[in-house]
Amino acid sequence: MEDLLIEVLRKSGYPVYLQGSLTDDDKYPDHFYTFWNNSSEGAAYYDNKERALIYNYDVNFYSCDPEKVYSQLRASIQELKSQGFIISGDGYTVASDEPTHDGRGVNVLFKKYIGGN
Repeated sequence: MEDLLIEVLRKSGYPVYLQGSLTDDDKYPDHFYTFWNNSSEGAAYYDNKERALIYNYDVNFYSCDPEKVYSQLRASIQELKSQGFIISGDGYTVASDEPTHDGRGVNVLFKKYIGGN
């Protein structure tokens, strides 16, 4: 499922990283996304069989432009929703390791149905 999440976020033209994967030696890009998979839970049990998986992600956008953390994350929320991701709300402030960058995040869900027996 990460492949679809990354593909949608990359449509913005900004890089996408696994949360925490930038090292102390890496220079922060001016604008970028991070994501973290919180869980992937089974759901929709019928006849003792798991019929769906619910993926839970945190998606964060960081920028050296404080206004862009709002506008870009809002644009990405709309794009993710158009691809079937479930998002509630307008996001939340996230801490940044760099004083030059602000961050904003959102919790993202995706329900993937499993076919078959």
